[in-house]
Amino acid sequence: MPDNASAARAPQRSSGAAPLWSQAADLIREEIARRGLAAGARLPSERELCTRFDISRVTLRKALLHLVDQGLLTASHGRGWFVATPAPAREWPNDLESFSATARRKHMTPSSLVLRHETVVASLDDADRLDVPAGAPLLRLDRVRLLNDVRIAVDRTLVVADLAPGIAEADFTSASLFEELRARGVELDRSEATIEARVADAELAGHLQISAGSPVLCLDQTIHTREQRPVLLSTVEYCGERYRLRTTFQPG
Repeated sequence: MPDNASAARAPQRSSGAAPLWSQAADLIREEIARRGLAAGARLPSERELCTRFDISRVTLRKALLHLVDQGLLTASHGRGWFVATPAPAREWPNDLESFSATARRKHMTPSSLVLRHETVVASLDDADRLDVPAGAPLLRLDRVRLLNDVRIAVDRTLVVADLAPGIAEADFTSASLFEELRARGVELDRSEATIEARVADAELAGHLQISAGSPVLCLDQTIHTREQRPVLLSTVEYCGERYRLRTTFQPG
């Protein structure tokens, strides 16, 4: 049990737009880092965590299971929740993983500078790729993505607004788009992606604070839900000097 001084310094819930379970997951992650808990360390009881964060047990369980999915925690029936042994590092995930989740897996802090955040209407090309009528409402979200305050990429995304009501109200300076979609019942299943090398034009170079003509790695993807409906288009341009791709190829 923490002493009174430690409890006073414990992370506190914010009044932001993120769902309570997502806030709770972030608080637990901060608590693990603040206390320097090593692999195998046991978390406080569910009752204590519910009281500390002022949330229900259902909300807490959702947060804990989310951290299990991310590989940060493990559960032992009847014994509680424990800090997991870190998995071997991967440079590029084989599963569909958000920028924020990748950053946290690498023990880095993600953040964003929002360049554009508005509702637009689908063009003919966008409507064809997203399987919606031309003119359908889309969330347009352009962000500079940072890791530990270093500019890594520019992410330009279009989301089918009708599939995730209220998503345009989220604060994407800190919120994860994937987590906001999941909180609204949108389960992401697969991405169809192409990756190619490009050079940065003057606008992109300015956002990334690099020289025009510098190499960038461009990831263009269409992401589908479990019902196989396309839900978002995303073009992410990574600074070639600050991001690398490493994967494994095996015989078919």
